Amino acid sequence: MAIAFGQPGEAVTAAAQIHGPRTLRLDYVHTGMAGEEHFALDGVVLEGAWPGPLDRWIDESNLGKYYFQVLDRATNRVIYSRGFASIYGEWETTGEAKEQRRAFSESVRFPAPEGPVQVVIKKRGARNEFREAWSIVVDPAGADVERGAPPKLNVWAVMQNGAPRDKLDLLLMGDGYTAAEMEKWHRDARRMAEMLFAASPFKEHRRDFNVWAVDTPAEESGVARPSDGIFRRSPLRAAYDAFGSERYVLTFDNKRLREAASAAPYEFIEIVVNDRKYGGGGIFNLFATVSADNAFTPYVFVHEFGHHFAGLADEYYTSDVAYGSATERPEPWEPNATADPLAAKWKDLLTAGIGLPSIWPKKEFEQMEQAIQERRHAIRAQHRPEADMEALFREEGAMATRILGSGANAGKVGAFEGAMYEGRGYYRPQQDCIMFTRDEVGFCAVCRRAIERVIRMYAK
Repeated sequence: MAIAFGQPGEAVTAAAQIHGPRTLRLDYVHTGMAGEEHFALDGVVLEGAWPGPLDRWIDESNLGKYYFQVLDRATNRVIYSRGFASIYGEWETTGEAKEQRRAFSESVRFPAPEGPVQVVIKKRGARNEFREAWSIVVDPAGADVERGAPPKLNVWAVMQNGAPRDKLDLLLMGDGYTAAEMEKWHRDARRMAEMLFAASPFKEHRRDFNVWAVDTPAEESGVARPSDGIFRRSPLRAAYDAFGSERYVLTFDNKRLREAASAAPYEFIEIVVNDRKYGGGGIFNLFATVSADNAFTPYVFVHEFGHHFAGLADEYYTSDVAYGSATERPEPWEPNATADPLAAKWKDLLTAGIGLPSIWPKKEFEQMEQAIQERRHAIRAQHRPEADMEALFREEGAMATRILGSGANAGKVGAFEGAMYEGRGYYRPQQDCIMFTRDEVGFCAVCRRAIERVIRMYAK
């Protein structure tokens, strides 16, 4: 594939000749409520050249709450597959889903086939088995396939190490930046890339990535923060307060996002919102979000990208979340959490001789966190300056680093109780990790391995 990318502010032109398959995007509506869900076709779009490798089309990672397969209709052979998670999949665990129905727009993308295919979406059951949830036949030659040119947005290379199909392609998308703030967006995009590649194992695999950015100028600066009485119709519709969590940033306008992203090659998306307030989010194989100007932006970016990129679980359990507490403890599909106190999932990484489950300063940590969370709630309830929250987080970090850096098992791989928003019954690999706290400890050994596995799926 040959595509020419401009510098920031310049127009982008695509070479007329594209070698290899293009990208087919299947849009659908995912609707229902707790215990009931339905799917319906929304459209089929032919996008630009397929950005991924041509020799790794079958996903064997066993990641994701959902999993889709593309079957050639002539042979019934699976020609492409990927695991993923979705906003619907998170929403159905909230209290709202028990009381009312909602609909969400979703998409799956795959190399455009030469003939009709059957797309099958499967959902993971309680025992981690996948069961068919929806199936539809898609004909790439159909008259209803949208074949229009991609939007004329400025796409530029933040970092290019090779052709898209040979590298893992990350697309940075700014939201809430006005035309007058494009230079700030360009600086922020470069800064975000440096944040990611300062963290291991991304640092060691920097040359396996391309990082692209797309300019989407907004009419107003910033994005919506409903709990603060701020409302914006930003280009990507990213907003705080997703599912009632004031720090959770998502966009629910999937088609608007996908249309803008179609201007560039990508496998993963990071939405950077032009805001100071602490916040972000990440959903496996959908997108990640981060606020640009918070003191803890580096932590949030890398943490949330871990969700999006490698399906990593949240290991913390002392902060408020939007999801209901689980009454059972099924084995998570996420690679860094387990219901097994013997940690068979990462047994090859266990520190020799460590006790299982593993002892850690749990009581001391929980007492510290209870006091911190009370003060955190007060800061938000009083709408105090963001600097006050940042100061609290620094204080918390100093105490957490001291507690979690102590004890006989500090730095060791074992099975430490407390993960997946639950203080009992789920275990994480190490006392501390970027998926557990804001401490400057980076990813644990299990998380690093999970990330490198995904890199191998996409980079040549």
